[in-house]
Formats: sequence, structure tokens, C-alpha cells
Amino acid sequence: MAVIGGGASGVLTAINLLVRTDDPGLEVVVHEASGIVGRGVAYGTNDQRHLLNVRARHMSAFPDAPSDLLDWALRTGRSSDPQGFLPRADYAIYLQDRLADVADDRLRIRAGRVLDVVPTGAGFEIVTERSTATADTVVLCHGNQPPRPLATADGAALPEAPWHVANPWELARLRALPADARVVVVGTGLTAVDTAITLLEDGPQRHVTMVSRHGLLPKPHVGQAHTAWVTKVPDDAVTADDIAAAVRAECDAAAERGVGWRAVVDGLRPLTPELWRRLPLAERRRFLDVHAREWEIRRHRMAPEVALRVQSYRYDDRLVVRPGSLHAVADLGERCRVATGPGQAPVEVDAIVNCTGPLADVRRSEDPLVAALVARGTLAPDPLALGVDATVDGAVVGADGRVVDGLFVVGPPRKGTLWESTAIPEIRGQAAQVAAAVVRAGSRRIVAN
Repeated sequence: MAVIGGGASGVLTAINLLVRTDDPGLEVVVHEASGIVGRGVAYGTNDQRHLLNVRARHMSAFPDAPSDLLDWALRTGRSSDPQGFLPRADYAIYLQDRLADVADDRLRIRAGRVLDVVPTGAGFEIVTERSTATADTVVLCHGNQPPRPLATADGAALPEAPWHVANPWELARLRALPADARVVVVGTGLTAVDTAITLLEDGPQRHVTMVSRHGLLPKPHVGQAHTAWVTKVPDDAVTADDIAAAVRAECDAAAERGVGWRAVVDGLRPLTPELWRRLPLAERRRFLDVHAREWEIRRHRMAPEVALRVQSYRYDDRLVVRPGSLHAVADLGERCRVATGPGQAPVEVDAIVNCTGPLADVRRSEDPLVAALVARGTLAPDPLALGVDATVDGAVVGADGRVVDGLFVVGPPRKGTLWESTAIPEIRGQAAQVAAAVVRAGSRRIVAN
């Protein structure tokens, strides 16, 4: 079988496949463009100041062994504080080590970009930039797409230019900026925060302006007293506003007992996919339009150390965070002039960095594999274009509305189906679920033969 993508989703899927069966006939081929697994977009950073935004005690690769990451950290000389937030680059090493621990002669890692996955009736043909192979089952673990292209208020796309950083994870470009650079970061989420850290820590004279529609930063984590709060949402809450009201009521009830809203949000986590499925399509749209931003800044929080850095930047007037957008941009060659809103005076800056978040609509993807699958109808967007259309079990649903036999998806592309689909606790569960389905299907084929 083939796993397309070697980031966290792909590694966790491969691990689960290898540990679930000792079948010598199983061959797991992980196709990763770089040939280096475990990194992906989320953990590919080489900046040790970029931290996980989930506490270490929740980041084990194995849901039935919650202390596995902490045990590994202790053995390798890293912080084993269960309440702590490890560097994301260290987490990539953890994933690599865990895959190496279970790897045997059934595992292959193949470098090279996958250009297409073609259903053949008996399986799939995997077309890469270097060769062609076959697989009876394929799991798409291609993760998040690069950010959607930036454009000004009149719809004009930003040109390719020295000052236009279209991919915020090109850290070499950020570090190469002048020591006194002025930078506009479009976006105020966790990626934007990491970008600001790299820029401002490496250049003490730099200045960063972060803009987004609402100008809201993620909330910080705070010290926990291990207070558990089991959040409940009434069964008759069937609209987005109903659920929002129920959550506010839970926060009020928790506050009366000295428990903060963070425990309520965390208590909602295992319920989120069910609540999302409960909502009719129109109500999901209502949630996206009215409630999603507030949910995101409370659900995806900054590590305390990161929040303190951001606070100090703002106190020193090196970081400004405000509502805005790219109202107008003028190309000046090495620099540009930008206005971040009507009535805002244009300023000259050394760079504009795109931190608007991953492109969700697969129909607009520039990834050759995704584009080929969509063009054939093998892959289709979910009804809200938040990712890939799939069943709750991870089977891909094609453009004709039918399940594509033998094709699965794990990770962020399942957001439209599950909403909560971007963090390790959810991804490891998906990987285990899909691996179990693949092993069961393989067993049935052996019996049939």
C-alpha cells in the first residue's frame, strides 16, 4: 500500500499499519517529496523558538500510551515536563524515531513528488516525477496546502518580487531581510506569530505589523491545576447559535466554580466532530461566518513562552497587531509601499509575508497531485470547500458522490467532514482508524483468495 506524504499524518499512518499486523505480505511505501519523513509543514521548522501549541502530555503518537513522548524526551535529554511545550523541530525527531522503532523490511521510503494516483480497477498506479509504481490501497496524507495567494482590495494578485514572501516557512528569506527591516505580516494566527518571532528575535531593530480582518491573536495557554470540566451540549442544540449559547452557558457555569473557559473548550474537543455532523449545511456556514474566528483563537492557543514574547514585542513597539488588509500595494523593486486599510497612510516596507493560513479549496490547488485527482473526479471538495470530501471513517468520496474503493485520507484535508482535524490527538486517531480498515480489507482479500 502507498502512503502519500511523509509528514505527521503519513508517519502516524505508517506506524499504525506496521504495528497492527505482522503480515509479511504487507508493504508500506511512504512517498515523501523530500525523502525526509516526520517534518511536513507543521514540524519542518528549524527554529527552536517555534513551539508546539499543545502540551507535551497530549502529544504522544499513541493514544493508548499517553506518556510515550515524555518518556522519549527524558531519554533524549529534552524537557519531560508534561505541562510544557516542546520545540516543533524536536517533535519531528520524535516522529522519526518512533517510525524507526517499528520499521522492518516491510517499510519503504521513496523520495520524489507524486504527480498522480490513477485508479486502475485492481488498485492504483502511483505516478511520481521519477517512476511509476502500483498499490492496492492509497492513503492521502498530503497535509495542508500552501497559503492562498495574496491580493489587494481590487483583486490584483501580488507579483513575484523580492519583497513578496508567499510561503512563511521560507525561513531563509525571513532571516535574510535587513536587520532593521519593516515587515507586514498578513494574518494573525499561530503561523503569523511564529513568523514574527523569527523576524523580531533575529533582528532587534526590525518592526512587524500584523493585520487580519479582525486583528485578533490566538489566546495564550495558562498554568493548569488539572481541573477537568466535562462540557455538555444539549441534544436539541441543532443550530450554530444554539451550540454557541450552550458553550457560553458552560463557561459561565465553570466560572462559578472557579474554572476558566479553557477547560470548557478543551472539554468540547472530543465532542466537536459529533457537533459538527449534527449541524445542517446552512448552520455550518453560519458557524463559519459568525462563530469560527472566536472558536479558533480560543481553541488553537499560544504556548505561554510564546505569548510572553509577543507581549514584550508589543510593549517595545516592535510589533503592531490591528484589523486590516492589503488595501493597496505598489512595487518599488526591492521594497514596496503598502496601505493596510482605507484612510491608512501608505508606508514603505521590506517585505509582505503571507500568513493567511492554508488554502482549503482543492479546486484551486497548485499541487500537481491534488490538481490531477480533482480534474479526474477522483477527489472533490467537501460542500464547504474546507478540504476533501470523505466519509467520517476517512474513505475518499469522488465527484460522482461515490466512495473511491481503496482510497483514504488522513489529516487536515478532513476538516470539512470533522471540523477538528489538524492537531495530533485527532490525526493519530484517524491514522489508527484508517490503518485498521486497511488491515481488515487486506485480511478479507487473503481469505477470498
